[in-house]
Amino acid sequence: MHCDNAAMSWLDPIPLWLIALVAVWMALAPIYPEPHLVEKVRMLAQGSLTRPLDIFDLLWHLAPAAVLALKLVRLWQLRS
Repeated sequence: MHCDNAAMSWLDPIPLWLIALVAVWMALAPIYPEPHLVEKVRMLAQGSLTRPLDIFDLLWHLAPAAVLALKLVRLWQLRS
């Protein structure tokens, strides 16, 4: 599958290192007492992730990782 279209071209000018840095930062923030991402994934596994604010927080902390995944897919597609 080759993807030269404009759907993912917005990722092209953003450096991979910057996206990776933001993804790691958001995955680990805040470091103390524990990262929100760890807390929210635990809540999800326990079935207690029900409040809209907690769901938003999970998505907020995962969003940069999703952008990183899209960037890696984009780079892989452009090299193919």
